[in-house]
Amino acid sequence: MNCPQCEGILVTLEFDRVEIDHCPECGGVWLDSGELKMLLDREGGDFLPEAPGLAQGKEKKRKCPICSRGMKKVLVGGNRILLDECPGHGLWFDHGELKRVLEDACAQGRGQDLTDSLVRLLDEVFVP
Repeated sequence: MNCPQCEGILVTLEFDRVEIDHCPECGGVWLDSGELKMLLDREGGDFLPEAPGLAQGKEKKRKCPICSRGMKKVLVGGNRILLDECPGHGLWFDHGELKRVLEDACAQGRGQDLTDSLVRLLDEVFVP
């Protein structure tokens, strides 16, 4: 798959049975539909602290790496983080956005086990 940001090749990494597609060029991350939920639902609960909402941004529309259609902009989490979403395929996180979403989920009181698991994700997958 090609990166929707820089068109580099996405590298697939696995963490706790979740495949994470990472762009080593720009640092972006692609999660297929349901994979973010799998990462956040270690303790049960909702997908995100707040339901995604449509957003308008000045960024150009990026193409889904699976279907090549333009993705829509969505705001997620209590901190209203702007992401790109292809409703049928998944979410695109620019460099640092996945970390912000994970930190937001942990700050919402989702439990120490989740926090430990997500710190391990960041250490194992994204730190050389």
